[in-house]
Amino acid sequence: MNSMTMSQKIIAAHAGRESVRAGELVMAKLDLVLGNDITTPVAIGEFPKFGREKVFDREKIALVPDHFAPNKDIKAAAQCAAMRSFAREQGIVNCFEVGHDCGIEHALLPEKGLVTAGDLVIGADSHTCTYGALGAFSTGVGSTDMAAGMSSGKAWFRVPSAIRVVLKGRPGKWVTGKDLILHLIGMIGVDGARYMSLEFCGDGVGALSVDDRFTVANMAIEAGAKNGIFPADGAALAYLEEHGAKEPRIFSADADAAYEKTVEIDLSSLEPVVAFPHLPSNTRKVREAAGLAIDQVVIGSCTNGRLSDLRIAAEAMAGRPVAPGVRCIVIPATQRIWIAAAKEGLLERFAEAGCVVSTPTCGPCLGGYMGILGKGERCVATTNRNFVGRMGHVESEIYLASPAVAGASAVAGALALPD
Repeated sequence: MNSMTMSQKIIAAHAGRESVRAGELVMAKLDLVLGNDITTPVAIGEFPKFGREKVFDREKIALVPDHFAPNKDIKAAAQCAAMRSFAREQGIVNCFEVGHDCGIEHALLPEKGLVTAGDLVIGADSHTCTYGALGAFSTGVGSTDMAAGMSSGKAWFRVPSAIRVVLKGRPGKWVTGKDLILHLIGMIGVDGARYMSLEFCGDGVGALSVDDRFTVANMAIEAGAKNGIFPADGAALAYLEEHGAKEPRIFSADADAAYEKTVEIDLSSLEPVVAFPHLPSNTRKVREAAGLAIDQVVIGSCTNGRLSDLRIAAEAMAGRPVAPGVRCIVIPATQRIWIAAAKEGLLERFAEAGCVVSTPTCGPCLGGYMGILGKGERCVATTNRNFVGRMGHVESEIYLASPAVAGASAVAGALALPD
């Protein structure tokens, strides 16, 4: 049996194989199939073509309305209605609704305990790779693959090779998982891990919170990776237990597993990082770019809308008001996070500072609504992409940063480091 990476072992186990090799095409069983209000209606249209009337397992499909929900217009309402109708017809258990303990899909599914270590998950959304933070192999697919997965409970995979990312040291104050992943993408480029696994290891993993790991795994796709994955250590297992996930299956890379290359990062050497337009790889140290005037700040998304992110942003704002002429939009990632933030007084602090606080939604991240940028406007965002026109006008600009930098920038009226 050949040596394997962590991701390869998970694929092999789900393919019923003792081992797999990079580049092989294999059919593997799925633990979960995910769709949202944009991608699911397309999958529903394709579903009948696979010759089955019922989904393979009504408990292993998750449907989450988050991109244009609460419905922003008639077309968005039709998309969500199609998803609800399909869920009722099929008896799908995990179909969520606005309010009702819902939220942004990649924050919601781990929170609901629907993903565990060792799972194989596909989702019709590119940031499905988020669940690698919990030791799962998860990756984004198209709507047709989602339909095939809902029908058969299986999917084809080309087994990925991997890049090993060895972490050491501990991050300093105000340095977060967002800074780590932006630093890494800046190092290797937006196609530096194309169709590979980014496999994180080393003593530094233990210095990252599970929320930090979610952020890092979430943006693995921004380096072109098939998935990002962390070992299921004590912190990850504690998270899984706290959220009622099913029994984990622990996989670890063989000591002599083959990697395309190894990248070493000393967390103690990192500084807050910002990605300038129009690529996540266009990174600079915040201190080298401070003072750039901005029009808007967005704090939220599947990347950085968790409770710890809101706490960091509020701490960085330090009780100061949002600068005149700046719009600051805060979007807790799930209903549960919204409630917890309210109980802690965070939402009141944001509102009193002059922020807009929203119900959970992807909203402005994909240029949907709740914060579209006009011509020439600049936004510091805790989201994951800053492509041309991503958040509005093609001549607007998005600067990707951590919640700490976003909070500090909101009150400074310009790109800024927290005090």
